[in-house]
Amino acid sequence: MSLIQLYIPAEVAQPCVAELGELGKVQFRDLNPDVNAFQRSFVSEIRRLDEMERQCRFFQAQLQKSDIYVRPLTPAAYRSRARSAQEVDDLEETLKEYESRITQMNSSYESLQRRYLQLTELRHVLRESSGFFAHAESRQETRRASLDDDSAPLLDNDVHNDFDRLNIGYVTGVIPRARMQTFERVLWRSLRGNLYINSAEIDEAIIDPDTDSVVEKNVFAIFAHGSEIIAKIKKISESLGATLYSIDDSADKRRDALLEVTNRIEDLNNVLSTTNQTRRSELIKIADNITPWTTIVRKEKAIYHTMNLFNYDVNRKCLIAEGWCPTNDIPLIQQALKDATDASGTNLPSILTELETKKTPPTYHRTNKFTEGFQGIIDAYGIARYREVNPGLFTVVSSPFSVAVMFGDIGHGALMFLAAAYLCINEKKLSQNNGEIFKMFFGGRYMMLMMGLFSIFTGAIYNDIFSLSLNLFKSGFDLPSNYTSHQSVESIPNGNIYPFGLDPAWHGSENFLLFTNSYKMKQAIIIGVTHMTLAVCLNVFNHVYYKRKAFVWLEFLPQILFMESIFGYLIFCIMYKWSVNWWELDSNGQHIHNKPPNLLNMLIYMFLTPGTVKPEDQLFPGQGPIQAVLLLIAVVCVPWMWFAKPFYLKREASQHHYESVAVDDDEEQRAVSHTEDDEEEEEEFDFSEVMIHQTIHTIEFCLNCISNTASYLRLWALSLAHAQLSSVLWDMTLKIWFTMTGPIAVIGLVIGFAMWFVLTIGILLCMEGLSAFLHALRLMWVEFDGKFYNGDGIAFQPFTFATVLEPTE
Repeated sequence: MSLIQLYIPAEVAQPCVAELGELGKVQFRDLNPDVNAFQRSFVSEIRRLDEMERQCRFFQAQLQKSDIYVRPLTPAAYRSRARSAQEVDDLEETLKEYESRITQMNSSYESLQRRYLQLTELRHVLRESSGFFAHAESRQETRRASLDDDSAPLLDNDVHNDFDRLNIGYVTGVIPRARMQTFERVLWRSLRGNLYINSAEIDEAIIDPDTDSVVEKNVFAIFAHGSEIIAKIKKISESLGATLYSIDDSADKRRDALLEVTNRIEDLNNVLSTTNQTRRSELIKIADNITPWTTIVRKEKAIYHTMNLFNYDVNRKCLIAEGWCPTNDIPLIQQALKDATDASGTNLPSILTELETKKTPPTYHRTNKFTEGFQGIIDAYGIARYREVNPGLFTVVSSPFSVAVMFGDIGHGALMFLAAAYLCINEKKLSQNNGEIFKMFFGGRYMMLMMGLFSIFTGAIYNDIFSLSLNLFKSGFDLPSNYTSHQSVESIPNGNIYPFGLDPAWHGSENFLLFTNSYKMKQAIIIGVTHMTLAVCLNVFNHVYYKRKAFVWLEFLPQILFMESIFGYLIFCIMYKWSVNWWELDSNGQHIHNKPPNLLNMLIYMFLTPGTVKPEDQLFPGQGPIQAVLLLIAVVCVPWMWFAKPFYLKREASQHHYESVAVDDDEEQRAVSHTEDDEEEEEEFDFSEVMIHQTIHTIEFCLNCISNTASYLRLWALSLAHAQLSSVLWDMTLKIWFTMTGPIAVIGLVIGFAMWFVLTIGILLCMEGLSAFLHALRLMWVEFDGKFYNGDGIAFQPFTFATVLEPTE
């Protein structure tokens, strides 16, 4: 990384920054950190572009609302020339003109929709009210007939005579159907039942112009007496969202009004259709250009935001910029500036100079489509320090292989490999899919490809394909003729060794789980200790680069000796135990099996009884003294790690303090040693704080050597779980049908195969694969990266239009 300074003439600043945005290789620094965002040089241009961006968002919302297709942003749009000031002015006028027309048409269309809604509701009120009034009149006729009855009580006659003389009023309107029940209850309780209400459902879909949603409504008619009660009914109706319509109580006038409203609705339909077609044709024109318009506006806005980070020179004739860029890409940046200057037709060149600085540069890792996913895993843990060892290189192999150890099956690995290969082959077509979950899997397609490939390899070692075994070579066991797969397999040598992987004779045997349990557990320990040893060794490269070579002797050496004297010795014992033939021939020529020592007991008694080994735990001659020496080395390494580094740092701090005082006496030398913006305040050395930190670090390392080694046993546990789950799935779905015959067996096999395939994909591949990946991710982050990786760097974030033009939600 290099810190560069650019002198760009003001006349060509905009095209030069645009060219650098297309290149995407410079991370600009803010040279005006104390200046308010509203007081910078190009605030007016940004406000103007903000308004243009708002107009583009308005057009996009209108297009989405009208369900008009918009062409997506093509890769060619990421690479386009910078627009001149005149072109931006023309675009601004075009956007204003289109917005004015669309807004006017929207307003007109909404007012017409509201009028159409009112006429539609009025038509239903007029149509339904005829029945309401007819029903009310029939009830009045019934009451009048009861008054003419000679047997009617006199008091009732008086009451009915008063009722006929009352002025009966009515209220008609429309209310949402969801509020109808509440409406009736409120009216009944408020008026104490002094009303007569009729309602009918509107079977036509009524669209609310405010929300463009279909609303179900009812027509109602309320009859009551007294002007005060009628006024109260109107207030209650309006408060509950009802729309009131006044109609005449004459049937003839209602009929004429209904005919008139129907004619007006037909005319309004024609006007609405014409307005909608005109508006849609205008939006179609906008849809053809909205993508390039939005691209231009976003690019121009990003350019001016970047230019606000620059400073003017004294004469305000050129802009001064500073930024970080990859050192190898400086010629590309110079060529981009030259191209922008030549395209603008001016003879004023842009000047690029490299600056010497003590500032911490951002970290930039060059990736391609294969390594991008692996580097993303490391960046999720933490960005590497500048020039720190990058674990992403080792993740390419170690992470997929860790998954494969837990996921080892030839069949499952092949299915995963084929799925990932499909994503890789069709990556150009599938990259257009913006689904969040799909993008996550698509981004890790090469990781899945490696996981599937390694799973096929580990599955071949386990000799496991869909929970079955492959008998490709001659078995290494002399099995009796009456042997069944449920009997125990004894390790009687016959002079033959199975060339690759697990001998198929073990599969299905009674002691198969006992054998694989021991094998996979030891395998997990070997892989784990080897993985952690590599991580500790990578510290050497960091110490050498950061000029801390003394830390190799003070920190790395005791750590590696401590780990290898205990856990490295354990790996040696495992490998040695595997290499020894524990079968011997007796005097009669019969094979005698000598029981091998238990390594767990051996390791425990290595600490309990140093220097002595029980006969039953004896693995090789001279084992006791060797274990005593290794234990002594481990004990010595603890105070070595604990005290050596703090006292070394204390000595270095004292020496540095003495040299600093001597330099401060020389004013001229002090002026040369400090440059502007490069002064970094040095913290005062505190020996007690360093000692506490080192104590914690030493205890943590010693304990982590045990806990992290145990953490790798997840490779053993998940491998056994995956194999057993695969076996159970085979036995419960397919194997049960092989013992049957006839049509039932055929139908059962078809159904069983379907169940087996679906459950294999869903459980064993998706769920188990995801579980294995998460466990491998934990091993990579904690057990591997935690040994040497600081991950406290600054990410390189260059100015590039690729991020500016990313689709937003």
